[in-house]
Amino acid sequence: MKLYQVRKGQFVYFNNELHKVYGVKPMYKKSVHLLRLRDLSQHLAKAIEVERYKPKEGDSFVFNHQPYTLSKDRRAVEGDYILIHNPRPDALDTYTLNEIEVVEKSDAKGVITGNSHGVKHHEYMLMIPGRLQDCHPIDFKDYALGTDSDEALTPPPVEQRIPQLGDIYIKRDGSDYSEVMVTAIKGQTVYLGDGTEIVKEDLMDADKWEFLYNFLEK
Repeated sequence: MKLYQVRKGQFVYFNNELHKVYGVKPMYKKSVHLLRLRDLSQHLAKAIEVERYKPKEGDSFVFNHQPYTLSKDRRAVEGDYILIHNPRPDALDTYTLNEIEVVEKSDAKGVITGNSHGVKHHEYMLMIPGRLQDCHPIDFKDYALGTDSDEALTPPPVEQRIPQLGDIYIKRDGSDYSEVMVTAIKGQTVYLGDGTEIVKEDLMDADKWEFLYNFLEK
């Protein structure tokens, strides 16, 4: 691609894997800044090294170690992930192409995301957990050259796991050993089912909290 064709938010293939452009810095030799979607790791590339891909309904890819399939069959509800593929932000909204956000509220007009963005229903595709029947996997441009799919889905070690919706934790440094679930995430704040608010870093402390499983994956 030519540098002037690269835009923030575009899905692109780099080194055969699906990435998203999170920034373009023309003054640098490697001017395209990327996030690899399967693990959210950051990478740098030249414009000539990336190839654009436009996501569509039925596409399936791994996002942050979990597979999702894009769908327009139903509207998003609280807790769903959405891909904003057709952004039409109002004056007070700042979301851009292909942002992935969590829904906090939904009504007939649209949804409110965890970043307080108001998104109309025609602006997004729903990210349904799992690989739906007849989906089109897009993790790799050429699957013959791709990494083993099981490796791509392997979660990080517990002490490095990033809290996600539906995660079940148990507190390790107290007398109360009841299980709690992550019900919402906003920025660096994680909301638990018992009403507790905690920062991500504290919840990731293996000496204080033990990750058990993800309720949405059961």
